[in-house]
Amino acid sequence: MSIISVPQEFNQDDLYVDLQSIFGRQLFLKCEGFNFAGSVKLKAANEMVEAAERSGVLRPGSVLVESSSGNLGVALSIIAASKGYGFRCVTDSRCNLATRLLMEALGSEVHVVTEPDPETGYLGARLNYVRSLCASDKRYVWLNQYTNDNAWKAHYRTTGPAIARRFPELDVLFVGAGTTGTLMGCARYFKERHPSVRIVAIDPVGSVSFGTPAARRMLPGLGMNVRPPLLDEGYVDEVLHVQEADAIRTCHRLARRGFLFGGSTGTVVSGAMRWLARHDARDLTAVAIAPDLGERYLDTIYQSNWVQDLYGDDVLGDDVLDTRSTAARAA
Repeated sequence: MSIISVPQEFNQDDLYVDLQSIFGRQLFLKCEGFNFAGSVKLKAANEMVEAAERSGVLRPGSVLVESSSGNLGVALSIIAASKGYGFRCVTDSRCNLATRLLMEALGSEVHVVTEPDPETGYLGARLNYVRSLCASDKRYVWLNQYTNDNAWKAHYRTTGPAIARRFPELDVLFVGAGTTGTLMGCARYFKERHPSVRIVAIDPVGSVSFGTPAARRMLPGLGMNVRPPLLDEGYVDEVLHVQEADAIRTCHRLARRGFLFGGSTGTVVSGAMRWLARHDARDLTAVAIAPDLGERYLDTIYQSNWVQDLYGDDVLGDDVLDTRSTAARAA
């Protein structure tokens, strides 16, 4: 039994789902959604806040401000509420309504950017707003998840070692690429401590993180409109790009077996299964990281009208994960 006094003290860090019975290939899915923030972002948020407190940047009366597509915003909302700070989350129209309402319920302000920057998209517009806000009032403290080394250090210190303890014979690790905090923390840990582990980054089609062309992306979480400043490709062995339609189909396939995950998890599992099929990796020990759960996506990826309007009427018609798509062959 755990007894806690603040929400960030609890995180279930040792729960894995064996996907063999669902996809026919063994993949251990590390579930990072079982904490009060509901996602892997609680680790980075807590590390960044505590570092800012130690350095004196964050003081009583400070107001946190951060750009987030959703999950980090929820994590910071919880920590700010528990510590007595104000928090303003700057997001955009792709952020799920449930996520925005959750942040507001926790006492945070949510500013929704409705017009993308002509060159850097919604992310650029969000960052422009954050910079102008900080310039207008010294109370605002921007932790900046995109450049803050504590975002990856959190996973170097916790996520990587937790996986290594549970799977000492690990062969390959699949990690989604967003701001790349989770990716770089885990990749640095394994390359330094267990260099034989192959690190495979999973990125959505339309993300420019690894030099591929920009395109429309509607699923929040993974992918970037600019190259992530934290990214060091020297720690990554391979990159796979996944179409959003494939990610959504994977989410629905998991849900039909009782596992409700978010779009980022669908993206990672889709890419991982494609990699395992390509390598006929029946004897390999493989782990993938599931960043969050699926309840906040009920009005998007689990809502048939939303899916069909964006991806076509037949997007959910195929009950089998497509490991032979054009994107798979091109990756």
